[in-house]
Amino acid sequence: MNDNLVHRLREIQTTIPSHVRLIAVSKTVPLEAMVMVYGEGIRDFAENKLQDAIAKQEQLKDFSDICWHFIGHLQTNKAKKAIECFSWIHSVDSLKLAQKLDTYSQQALDEKVITDLPQICLQVKILPDENKHGWSISQLYEDLETLKSFKYLNIRGLMTILPLGLSSDEILSAFAQARDLLENIKDSFNSNFDQLSMGMSGDYLLAIEAGATMVRLGTIIFGDRKPY
Repeated sequence: MNDNLVHRLREIQTTIPSHVRLIAVSKTVPLEAMVMVYGEGIRDFAENKLQDAIAKQEQLKDFSDICWHFIGHLQTNKAKKAIECFSWIHSVDSLKLAQKLDTYSQQALDEKVITDLPQICLQVKILPDENKHGWSISQLYEDLETLKSFKYLNIRGLMTILPLGLSSDEILSAFAQARDLLENIKDSFNSNFDQLSMGMSGDYLLAIEAGATMVRLGTIIFGDRKPY
């Protein structure tokens, strides 16, 4: 099992260009597997449940160079804790949540709980999908003025998750739309608005082809996991 994990990861690493950040999605993954992946050079880990992540962060506190990413749906009542525990939040999916995060980020900076602005991706539904959270493209354009007024968030780019059941051509087209959207709105933000978090185990190669700068890989690295 351990040899298989390392072999899989090394194979995956050969397919990812140096400019693309590989984020290991470690939700429900045992600590031993995370430590093995860390040993292969991975420093970016993503979780989607706040309490699970906090427990892992405590157990892995000696691995001080891990960069923790939050990728799940974040309820506003958990925004304060997310600010304190994650360097990156990929799944900021509404103006209300962004406002809460901005407020809590200011507080955390003032209280020296954190030392840097949180890195934020705006979750966008490139295609309609009732099973996903996030801005529609039209709603995002409407909210740009307010979003760019937030002083305590470093809004770095976009995140998207595509609907299930698309063909390869449809996937590539949708990822390209996300790239074009990033280009079209980047002037509304700072010069660091250049990140595209898109692509998972089944479609990450297409995401890279379309311009992803971060891919979120779980099953392809760790194998099938128990559902929550």
